[in-house]
Amino acid sequence: MTVREILEFAPRARMLIAGDICLDRWCTYAPDLSEPSRETGLPRTAVVATQVTPGAAGTVANNLRALGAGLVSVLGVIGDDGHGMELKRALAAGGIDGSLLVETPGATFTYTKLINQKTLIEDLGRVDFISLPPPPEAEDELLRRLEASFGDYDAIMVADQMETSLGGAVTARVRDALIRAAREGAARLIWVDSRLRLEKFTGLVLKPNEREAAEACARLGLQEGDYAGLRAATMSPLLVVTHGGAGVTLVREDGVERVATKPHANPVDVTGAGDSFSAGMVLALAAGATPAEAARFGHLVGSITVMKPGTGTASPQEVLAAERSMAEQ
Repeated sequence: MTVREILEFAPRARMLIAGDICLDRWCTYAPDLSEPSRETGLPRTAVVATQVTPGAAGTVANNLRALGAGLVSVLGVIGDDGHGMELKRALAAGGIDGSLLVETPGATFTYTKLINQKTLIEDLGRVDFISLPPPPEAEDELLRRLEASFGDYDAIMVADQMETSLGGAVTARVRDALIRAAREGAARLIWVDSRLRLEKFTGLVLKPNEREAAEACARLGLQEGDYAGLRAATMSPLLVVTHGGAGVTLVREDGVERVATKPHANPVDVTGAGDSFSAGMVLALAAGATPAEAARFGHLVGSITVMKPGTGTASPQEVLAAERSMAEQ
């Protein structure tokens, strides 16, 4: 399948991103306005501008919309605080359907990133608002909305990004529902990106990066890099291990395939590059591309976003231009 054919399919695509969705707050601070607080003596961080974007599952959603996907929905849990309101506005501004979000009392998962006004570099520690697993009534509603959605989408992408032992929106019950849907054929394609719990998802397409795959292997008692063993242990129909600029390893029951890419010598910002790759590859798989064709499309998308600051996206025009540029090299 060609790049153009994948992009022509995009307006018909119906994509659901389920799991941990957060608000990314990009706060520009002025270092020359930093001075000790009169009350505490601690230096202040003087924020002079703020930009907000959907993050985590929202980053994937942004990428899919930028690629032209017709319907992009997010399903997760948000708080009833100001950050939750900002997140809903940011989703609506990006043309992303937030009607499946479950609102619950408490804080919205939020990353606050502090950017130096003079250097435009994120050089101070992030301030994170961490959300815990949803209360029982919110989890029940999340499951109800998830199970009602299985047949409505070409692909479901799972963002299990909460880096705490308790996890976030992707609870054990949510995970079991996804596994059951795949086993019973209730969903066409379920793609999982899990930072700390990869091996708990069985029978699903799994997309770890190199480090996440190594950690999952260790937890299973496998040798580092035993991707075939990891795929067998999780009964995954397709294991996709990303290696940054060094390409991706595709592992299926019938063998292992490495799909290379051409890395940029000086990328601007690799933040969210894995999400860009995932959005591109899953869109291509939903269109009918083979795993290798889909991986190459994902690489194209990622090659564009790493040359933009922050969690950038790629338009169809940019993807076609990148394909032409690579063909000429």
